[in-house]
Amino acid sequence: MFIAGMYDVIVVGAGHAGCEAALAAARLGVRTLLITLNLDNIALMPCNPAVGGPGKSHLVREIDALGGQMGLIADKTAIQMRMLNTGKGPAVYSLRAQSDKKQYQAVMTHVLETQSGLDVKQLMVTELIIENGVVKGICTELGEAFMSRAVILATGTYLKGRVIIGETTCAAGPIGQRSAEALSDSLRKAGISLLRFKTGTPARVDGRSLRREKMTLQDGDKEDHAFSFLSKRENRNKVCCWLTYTNENTHDIIRRNLERAPMCNGTITGIGPRYCPSIESKILRFADKKRHQLFVEPEGLYTTEMYVQGMSTSLPMDVQKEFLQTIPGLEEVEIMRPGYAIEYDCLDPLQLLPTLEVKHVANLYSAGQANGTSGYEEAAAQGLMAGINAALRLQGKEPFVLTRAEAYIGVLIDDLVTKGTEEPYRMMTSRSEYRLILRQDNADLRLTEKGRRIGLVSDERYEAFCQKKADIEAMIAELEGTMATPTAETNTKLEAAGSAPLRTGIKVADLLRRQEMTYAVLRGIFPGLSVRSEDVAEEVEIMIKYDGYINRQKEQVEKLNRLERKLFPADIDYMKIETVSMEGRQKLAHIRPRSLGQASRISGVSPADITALLIFMEQYEREKKGNVSM
Repeated sequence: MFIAGMYDVIVVGAGHAGCEAALAAARLGVRTLLITLNLDNIALMPCNPAVGGPGKSHLVREIDALGGQMGLIADKTAIQMRMLNTGKGPAVYSLRAQSDKKQYQAVMTHVLETQSGLDVKQLMVTELIIENGVVKGICTELGEAFMSRAVILATGTYLKGRVIIGETTCAAGPIGQRSAEALSDSLRKAGISLLRFKTGTPARVDGRSLRREKMTLQDGDKEDHAFSFLSKRENRNKVCCWLTYTNENTHDIIRRNLERAPMCNGTITGIGPRYCPSIESKILRFADKKRHQLFVEPEGLYTTEMYVQGMSTSLPMDVQKEFLQTIPGLEEVEIMRPGYAIEYDCLDPLQLLPTLEVKHVANLYSAGQANGTSGYEEAAAQGLMAGINAALRLQGKEPFVLTRAEAYIGVLIDDLVTKGTEEPYRMMTSRSEYRLILRQDNADLRLTEKGRRIGLVSDERYEAFCQKKADIEAMIAELEGTMATPTAETNTKLEAAGSAPLRTGIKVADLLRRQEMTYAVLRGIFPGLSVRSEDVAEEVEIMIKYDGYINRQKEQVEKLNRLERKLFPADIDYMKIETVSMEGRQKLAHIRPRSLGQASRISGVSPADITALLIFMEQYEREKKGNVSM
């Protein structure tokens, strides 16, 4: 073993978590090394070639607002964009982009390789170097030691990865990559508890073999979109997706072959995702359903490979081909890559602090699917936060933790470190109790100032943010200060727009509160109103239309914040607080919550326990003040 390099931060894994972690740490001024098993597979999309969707688009916008990279690259490499859930309220609007997966990798690789303070190397990590409970670096299979002051694990699904297709099983990572066989043992040796999870993908098929006339065209939106607050809103649609369905013949073939299905015959032991199940699981779980929808999606502009979303499977190849050929449009399908399942080790996230640092190993952080989550967006969000907190710790600065009321990132991490997960975790809008104020459209207003204080938000981004904020304030002032009077001309225009005529004069802002009214329509009625950018007009419309609901939710947040501000002392011994139930003390001692608010969300900690903790904290604070005054 020889010392091959010295760094401040080492990031193990260059998937979506590792890329964001490495960029954040390097941009905050600490010398960083990003390690990957294969330089050709940086930022790989081993599952669906897409970014965003319900709940996930909120994460992408938040990553962007804080100075992360995912949103910018998603915009540059998008080949189709659609806004989902537009028939519902703005709290659940969700942008989704079909990406060119190879271009996404190429652009991210270029960003990483040109980032100052960041080295990128192809290595197989076999062991962590830990001394006296503090991580000191990593060892590789080639006998190298890279020393560092902090390590971030972003190992994805590679820890003891096992790919399963029917009766065939092999040690591998996604799409036939090498698996990391030795690192799991090193983690266990360090006292880190590991879970065994499972995920999978559908077959990739040759687009030339499809009969598109038998499927339903799925165009992108005519409206212009962008993930990043720095990107110009524009039409990025270059390809079409296609909708088709399974049928009873498909289901019959799968049922007849369930004894050959690894998830049914005991071959697969890992726990799979609830919200993205295999087609075998769907057939068993929803036996009454006659069909399941499938989206056939291009993997890029320069490939005929297409992804059959909704058809994840680990059945044998002969069965995969047989059931795919029962689906309208796929009767003559040629499979380019088989569907498969993959089992892998990951950390129990209850071992992590809200900063994503491992509790009993100082300066060791973990992010992404290594923490039991699923999805590129969840991984990238955790990677960003781990990179930020590792750098801040090395610089002797306060940690950066987002609450549930500040961001979906806060919901994601709080769920993981407070509640844990018994299956691959997926972000959804329903997981947030404050989703009306945590919309994707206002992520920059919520988080850009925070990113600026940390040091990740560039001058260009901050200037754009300040201009947008000023424009919003000016637009609201104009709408509140402009009166609409019930003239014949105004009422005629209102009726033509499907809105009730005026009986008395009102503020134009009150007209915008009408459900059918938009700013574009208002400008047609009152041409003296200022021309506003699309994102500013959208933001103001939502703020004005929903201000009553938003204000009520802010009141709820303030109640939560009173509990979140009550921080427990670092050396608190929960087992000695006898007024708390024994179950509550055990759960508190295991999870070691940061605040009274976090403690209130731990399963097994009762409302009576929270009252007892509140009394304990009041007594503690009085004693502390008394000691200071002496």
